Amino acid sequence: MQTTQLLEKAHNVIECETEALVLVKEQLNGDNLAKITNMMLECSGHIFVTGAGTSRAIAIRFAHLLACCGTPALPINAADALHGGAGSIKKDDVIFVISKGGQSREINTFVDIAKQRGAKIISQTEKPDSPLGRISDAVFHIVAPPQVDPYGMIATGSSLVNAMAGDVLCNLLLELRGYSKVEFGETHPEGAVGESLKHDD
Repeated sequence: MQTTQLLEKAHNVIECETEALVLVKEQLNGDNLAKITNMMLECSGHIFVTGAGTSRAIAIRFAHLLACCGTPALPINAADALHGGAGSIKKDDVIFVISKGGQSREINTFVDIAKQRGAKIISQTEKPDSPLGRISDAVFHIVAPPQVDPYGMIATGSSLVNAMAGDVLCNLLLELRGYSKVEFGETHPEGAVGESLKHDD
């Protein structure tokens, strides 16, 4: 492939993914967004975030950013949880699941256990009518256009779409909690960010 062809292909990827991200705005439903945000805001336990494959990587990122924004959250490996870790789930918790098709066996088995233990379930999925969607208390219906991923399968652009949807929730919860920069600094004392906060007026 020639250099000019490589550059053109790179530009096409960026344009395609950018268009997919913009489409997230059109998918937001005010009432449903309020329901999901309030479920997370009113959670008196922890929000456990899970997913499989690339969705698990996005789940880990989302859990970290929720915590950074003042919402107690932790990632949980659904497959590992089926070997005893599900015992950490309590009735005051919320399970937030990222799953494109809502069909993953280990995810849905874990969700069944969490539901039996009294936890609330939020699923971020393209398939509200999937087994996962049907068992969920709320569905964050987010769809990535198929052309944003190679073969419509390798989750490059779609992972960005799911990450952006999570970013929306993080920012809303940050505002609703009134979580301040000072509070953030108390839990992020290290690294360049921590040093910056120490010297911030």
